[in-house]
Amino acid sequence: MSTVVEASKITGPSARPEVREVAAIAPLLEVDKVTVSFDGFRALNELTLTLMPGELRCIVGPNGAGKTTMMDVVTGKTRPDTGTVRFAGRDVTRMTEHAIVALGIGRKFQRPTVFPGHTVFENLELSSQGGKGVFRMLRAHLTTDERLAIDRTLELIGLADHQRQLGGLLSHGQKQWLEIGMLLVSQPKMLLVDEPVAGMTQQEIERTEEILASLAGEHTVVVVEHDMDFVRKIATKVTVLHEGSVLAEGSMSEVQNDPRVIEVYLGA
Repeated sequence: MSTVVEASKITGPSARPEVREVAAIAPLLEVDKVTVSFDGFRALNELTLTLMPGELRCIVGPNGAGKTTMMDVVTGKTRPDTGTVRFAGRDVTRMTEHAIVALGIGRKFQRPTVFPGHTVFENLELSSQGGKGVFRMLRAHLTTDERLAIDRTLELIGLADHQRQLGGLLSHGQKQWLEIGMLLVSQPKMLLVDEPVAGMTQQEIERTEEILASLAGEHTVVVVEHDMDFVRKIATKVTVLHEGSVLAEGSMSEVQNDPRVIEVYLGA
């Protein structure tokens, strides 16, 4: 608990500031001076990054800036040479990918990876039961809470009317939404979403904006994206990476007017 002192408007010799106890909000993710090298090339160079609970953060930067490596480190796919990663107060730097997922970090890759021979509902059902296997899933019965979670997710991703359709028959955009839903049913604290609108139609992009914006607050959402129009519409805070470090950070307006960002990424 941290103590916050608020000045009272009462005047006179007996006036005293009001003192109240409030809980300090701790960061959900802390990347502290993380360095990763591949054959002498520094993909990350003492990267420091902090995300708060419920935040929607966009990560941008030129190719080779370290965006994918950053996600690999956070999810345990890549071990850093130096530095630490803390999630929800725990040091996850040396944890396995499976253990990190269990803590509440979900990752969506650029190319959607749904089960094409199973229905939309079955895709969500498989994910909600932690990848127990298709045959075991088919013999199992969903709990009431699992069923409600799937129903809510179907509504959120806009696929309630397509729940009996095979995953392989969905449009590209619908597959992206389904994969987001497959993460959501496992109830992650944080989602890492890689280039979610690549290859989408304008209508699909607009729907994706709505989905991701609706997740903020309940989840921390990290979006890596090159489409700056999309970033402009959803971002409250943007981090620009360059050569493995944070080049700039702030609102979209602040970073797009930063001379360093214009020089290395946005162009004149």
